[in-house]
Amino acid sequence: MTDKRDFEIVYDTELPGTPERVWEAVTRGTPAWMFPTDQWPAVRTVAEYPSHLVSRMDGPDGWFNQLEHVLEPLDGGRARLHYVHSGIFTDNWDEQYDGASKHTAFYLHTLGQYLEHFDGRPVVFTDIQAPSASQAPDGFDRLKKALGVDGSAPGDTVELDVDGVGHLSGEIDYSNEHFLGLRTADAMYRFFGRNNFGAPVGMTVHDFSGSGDAGAAATAWGAFLDKVYV
Repeated sequence: MTDKRDFEIVYDTELPGTPERVWEAVTRGTPAWMFPTDQWPAVRTVAEYPSHLVSRMDGPDGWFNQLEHVLEPLDGGRARLHYVHSGIFTDNWDEQYDGASKHTAFYLHTLGQYLEHFDGRPVVFTDIQAPSASQAPDGFDRLKKALGVDGSAPGDTVELDVDGVGHLSGEIDYSNEHFLGLRTADAMYRFFGRNNFGAPVGMTVHDFSGSGDAGAAATAWGAFLDKVYV
């Protein structure tokens, strides 16, 4: 019997950008901080610029996935975001809910990093998945050790030499047992310990340098990940 149940993930945060800039980021600018969503067949059931946005996808048998953003201006060019992700999960409900809620915190943190450091700059987005061997219980720990950041904490500056990728100089902006964020002067690197949620480890590159090459990034980082999990 299919385990099909409703879910709701609610998150409140303040962001370093006006409601207008946040609106732009969560509509047309998702590759800069999350992943491209322009191919999703979502319908904007509410679009009250720049304060209230609801996007919804519907499917068979009552399935749906809905994202709601409520934005309120704050002093200093900031915004308060009330975010609600709701819908239906089928099968492995607890694992899916745990993964989605933890991803939400990381994605919205990354949104704040984008708004503070790179807002409006063109981006080249790359998504890279590690081999299936990364699904082992220690998969994410192995990646952090290979990068040389297993002892690092948010706020630490790091100088990394990544085999096949090159030298990275930046700051650890997020780190816990599930996720790692590294920000350099012209890029954000996001690492996802999805082995904790039944999937391979993954990563994204958000390159704001103006000379980013998604194919080259995928090749270099893919080769590095292959070596980590050989």
